[in-house]
Amino acid sequence: MTAKKDKGGFKAIISEMFELPREVVLDLPRLTLVGNVQIYLENHRGVIAYDESRIRIGVNNGEIIIRGSNLQIKNLMAEELLIKGTIEGIDYEV
Repeated sequence: MTAKKDKGGFKAIISEMFELPREVVLDLPRLTLVGNVQIYLENHRGVIAYDESRIRIGVNNGEIIIRGSNLQIKNLMAEELLIKGTIEGIDYEV
C-alpha cells in the first residue's frame, strides 16, 4: 500500500480500511438529485450567489453551480441544503 494512494492520501486509505463514508472522512459534498425537481446537498460551505435561474454553493475545494428555472432554497442549515425548482444542469468547479 502506498502512502499517497489517491487524492485523499492517508484519509482515503483509512476510509477504505474501516469502510467509512468517503464524503465524511474527506470532507466531500454529497449531492442527492431527485428527478429534475429537487436537490439535497450535504457538507456545503454556504451559498455564494442565488437567483431563480442559478445558485452557486461553496464546497470544500470549489463550488457547485445549479442551473434551472424557478429555483428556490427551501431548507438551509449549517451543512445541509434543499433546493427545489426545475433543474437543468449541475456544474462542479474547482
